[in-house]
Amino acid sequence: MDLELTLNGRRQRRDVQPWTTLLEALRDGFGLKGTKGYCYSGICGACTVLVNGEPVSSCIMPAPHAQGREITTVEGLERDGELHPIQRAFVEHFGLQCGYCTPGMLLMARALLEQTPEPTREEIIAYMGGNICRCTGYARIIESVEAASALLRGGGG
Repeated sequence: MDLELTLNGRRQRRDVQPWTTLLEALRDGFGLKGTKGYCYSGICGACTVLVNGEPVSSCIMPAPHAQGREITTVEGLERDGELHPIQRAFVEHFGLQCGYCTPGMLLMARALLEQTPEPTREEIIAYMGGNICRCTGYARIIESVEAASALLRGGGG
């Protein structure tokens, strides 16, 4: 099937099998390796991408369901070689360790901060709760999201 979508701001087209997941299409068809698969059942958050601005587990979404939609992956966050403020906050506040869950965390944080520019700590915990991290213990991730919120609102982080 011919899959047409907007991927990280650019109109793209690839031929995919109807049973291909969005994760497979992104990694194998489009060569975007930032999105990671881990559980392959939609529960860990490692494969999170944004579909029309909403977080989605790409490991369980059939690629044909992305037809005509806008997909944002971690590769779509930076602009002109500059890290997105959320990425900067995660680096500066040590919100990552091994980095495996980080792409999904970054995109989940972006979705949260688009909906709620100044979330409370409790809102961050609740929203980010579907993304599993095996390394950080979450405190630094929460701090990173708080810092990103401040950066995006012009508070310097």
